[in-house]
Amino acid sequence: MYLNAKLLGTYLVATLVPIIYTAPTGAALPLSTPIGQAAGPPGGSGEVYGSEEFLGPNGNAVNPADSAIVTNYDLVPGQTADADLGLYLDLEKAENPQSIRGSTGGTDPGPPGNMVYEKLNPDLYAPPAEDAGNVDNLHWPMGLSYNHPGLGRAGFARQQNVNQLPAATRMAGVDMRLSPYAYRELHWHQANEWAYIFNGSARVGAVNDDGQTTYDDLNAGDVWYFPAGLPHTIQALGEGTEFLLVFDSGTFSEENTFLASELFLRTPKSVLAKDLRTDVSAFDKTPQNQLYIFPGSPAPSNLSAQNITGPSGSIPNPVSYTYHFSQQKPYVVPGGSIKIIDPTTFPIASNFSAALVTIQPGAMREIHWHPTSDEWNFFIAGKARITVFSAPAASRTFDFTEGDVGYVPFPDSHYIENTGDVDVVYLEVLQSPHFNDISVAQWLGLTPPQIVKDTLNLPDQVIANLPKYKPYILPGNRDLLTTNFTSEGL
Repeated sequence: MYLNAKLLGTYLVATLVPIIYTAPTGAALPLSTPIGQAAGPPGGSGEVYGSEEFLGPNGNAVNPADSAIVTNYDLVPGQTADADLGLYLDLEKAENPQSIRGSTGGTDPGPPGNMVYEKLNPDLYAPPAEDAGNVDNLHWPMGLSYNHPGLGRAGFARQQNVNQLPAATRMAGVDMRLSPYAYRELHWHQANEWAYIFNGSARVGAVNDDGQTTYDDLNAGDVWYFPAGLPHTIQALGEGTEFLLVFDSGTFSEENTFLASELFLRTPKSVLAKDLRTDVSAFDKTPQNQLYIFPGSPAPSNLSAQNITGPSGSIPNPVSYTYHFSQQKPYVVPGGSIKIIDPTTFPIASNFSAALVTIQPGAMREIHWHPTSDEWNFFIAGKARITVFSAPAASRTFDFTEGDVGYVPFPDSHYIENTGDVDVVYLEVLQSPHFNDISVAQWLGLTPPQIVKDTLNLPDQVIANLPKYKPYILPGNRDLLTTNFTSEGL
């Protein structure tokens, strides 16, 4: 029996396989079909693969018409200056930008489609001479993030986390838009949530573990904070709203939010009925999919109509989850302004500290670093650049525009320079119980002059002019080719 079966198998292989592999075009290909001559769609011509004749030296003559020489280009102001000056190069003014700075770099023959990115990132394309070594990417345009759309044009959300910016390990951000009266559905998170409203207004509410409640109406420039695990609600008011959410985990994902609709979908109806003391028929019309962001009915204009309280009452103001940051006056200095919010004035946000910084054209946020935290930035308006120094001998300069996220790891030094014609406005967010930074100018000003002289060999007059205070922001000339700031002072 076994022998007969074996012989039969051999016969089948010998007779049927050739039939299968000599099927007509469009069916299985013959095993002997040369690579490059596979059947394709009707009307196709030529060969998919080339010939073995193309391998190695074959006497092919160089084609002088195929040139990589670039002759038609223009250089922007400052591009021929010494590379170690590190001047800002406004490549948006160049029709055909080139990777040239002083005597470094070279011309770029293409492809021309990259010009938009090169013009937006001149300090990466034609870097200052000081940039060296290996520094992780610290820049992410939120405009390149996927937009998760809400239902019925109710809004959207897009995010930045370590998937987009791997270096940003301690914080992640979400840009969320809610149309008039739209909801971000009832939810909670694994991470702490700190929020800043860009525009419009929203009504937010929460219930804590003691059964205390809070409801508040917030406007552009206001802030809220909801601790991890705390259920909360966000509804846009009549003009809609857009806001920024910052979370204290770089791996946070908006897609992993705990949603009320999903809670009901993933819990047996009999259990829901037992828990809510009702009949299972009560859940016949509950959502069959998550709501995420969805249209809502108009909220009552009187906040008190929704200010629900139980036996435990309301959350007292000293530990309020909201702060009307828009009403805080900024601290104005030459070159711009700064206003800070941290647990000093907003105690519930125990490890979130932030500064809203405005930098006038030509001015800069002074060189500094943060002694206890990474820095997460979001640029609300204007154009700027940041050079990050990372020990022992690396630095990189990144260019930003509104809608961009920046990240500076602890304790790298950096500055933020306005490179545009309008004010730069950005948020500087830390994971720290107190907003703190080390000012390089103040540090040197409070160091004995002899030590500064022996270390840096600076002129005596420069050392004498070093400030004993923290400048925060330094004014500058709108002409970004300026290199002498003696008359500006500190």
